[in-house]
Amino acid sequence: MTYKDAIDYLFESAPLFQNIGADAYKDGLSNTYLLDRHFNHPHRNYKTIHVAGTNGKGSCSHTIAAYLQCRGYKVGLYTSPHLIDFRERIRVNGRQIDEQSVIDFVEEIQATYGKDIEEKRLGFSFFELATAMAFKHFSDERVDFAVIEVGLGGRLDCTNIISPILSIITNISFDHTQFLGNTLEKIAAEKAGIIKKNTPVVVGETLPETKSVFQKKAKEMDAPIYFAEDYDCDEIVATLNPQLKGYCQEKNTKTILRAIEEISPALSQEKGEIEGEKRDVLRKAFAEVCDLTGLMGRWQKIQEKPLVICDTGHNIGGWQYLARQIADTPCKRRHIVLGFVNDKDISGILQLISQTVAKDEVTFYFTQASVRRTLPATDLKAIASRFDLIGNAYDNVNEAYIAALSNASDKDFVFIGGSNFIVADLLAAL
Repeated sequence: MTYKDAIDYLFESAPLFQNIGADAYKDGLSNTYLLDRHFNHPHRNYKTIHVAGTNGKGSCSHTIAAYLQCRGYKVGLYTSPHLIDFRERIRVNGRQIDEQSVIDFVEEIQATYGKDIEEKRLGFSFFELATAMAFKHFSDERVDFAVIEVGLGGRLDCTNIISPILSIITNISFDHTQFLGNTLEKIAAEKAGIIKKNTPVVVGETLPETKSVFQKKAKEMDAPIYFAEDYDCDEIVATLNPQLKGYCQEKNTKTILRAIEEISPALSQEKGEIEGEKRDVLRKAFAEVCDLTGLMGRWQKIQEKPLVICDTGHNIGGWQYLARQIADTPCKRRHIVLGFVNDKDISGILQLISQTVAKDEVTFYFTQASVRRTLPATDLKAIASRFDLIGNAYDNVNEAYIAALSNASDKDFVFIGGSNFIVADLLAAL
C-alpha cells in the first residue's frame, strides 16, 4: 500500500465531513470505544489537554503545545481540519506523522475490520479513524503531553474519551447548529460535555446565555472552573510579541495564559505562577508558535507589497474580528477574495462585512473551494449583491487570487478567506 492508497481509503471509504458535511457526522462514541480497546487505550499513556469552542481552538491548542515544547516536553498535537496534507492533523513537536505510520494504521484497520466494513456491519467515520490514529501515534512516540482539539461540539465528539488534566472551552458562537442546537445555551451545553469529574476547566469567553451553563456543569462534575475574562494578565501580555497577529488573539491570549497557569503544577519543572525564567519560555512560545507547531491560516501574511493576508475564519464569531481588522488595515484599496461552504450563515457574515468595511474602498472576488460542500461562486455573488457587495465570480481560488493581485497596487491590501477550504486551496496553489 502506498501513502496515496491509504489517504484515498481514509477519504473515500469513510465519510469526510469537510467534503460532504452533515452526512459524515456521527453522534455516539461506540466506534471510538471499539477502536480504543483494539489499540489498548493509547490515550492513557500520556497527559492530555482537551480544547473545545466555536473559535480559537486551533490558536489556543497550537500555542499551548508550543509552550510545552519550549519547556522541554515531547508534545503531541491533534487538530482539524488540515489545509494541504492530512498529516497536518497529527504532529509531535511540530513534526507531522510520517507517511508509513498512516499506511500501517490503515492496513491494520483493513485487516481487522475490513470484512465487517465491506458487509456494512460496521462503518467508521473519517474522524473516528483519524482520532484513533492520533492517539495511537502519540503513544507510539511516547509523548509527555498531547493537546487534543475537539472536532465538533464536545459531548459526543470522539475525542471525548480522554481523561485530561485540563479542559478548555474557548468561546461559544453560532456554528454547526444542525448538530449542536440553535441557541447559544444548547451549543454551550454540548461544548460543556468535555468537562470531567474533578478536572479543572478554563473558559475563555462567556455570554449571559452561556456562563450559567458552564457553571452548572462544572458544579455537577465537582470541576474547578476558571474564567479567563477575570484573569489579570495585562503585565504579562505587555511583554509578548506574538507571531499570531489577528484581533481575535487578544481574547485567545488570556485563555492561553490562564490555561498555562493551571497546568503548571502538572509540569515537572518549577511550579506555581508564570514568573521568572518561565517568562522567557512564554515569550518564545508566543513569538514562534507557527514555526514550532506548523500552524497556518491565522491572519497569515503571504507577501508584503501588496500586503496579502489569508485567514480561515468562517463563521459569525470569527468575522466579528476579521471584518474589523480588514477595515482597520492601512491601505489604498482593499481586494477581498471570498468563498464559503454552504452550511454557514453566509448572509450574516456578508451583512457584517457590509456594515464594517467601506464599500467604496473594496473590490470583491467571489470564488469557490474544491470541496463538494462549497457554495458556487455565482450563488455567492448573487447573495452578496443584496448587501451591495459587488464583484466578479471566479471558478477557483487561484483564478480569483491572480485577478486580485493583477488589480492591486503595491499600497493595496489583498485578503483571502471565508473558509478553511478557500485558504487550503490558496496555500496549495502557492
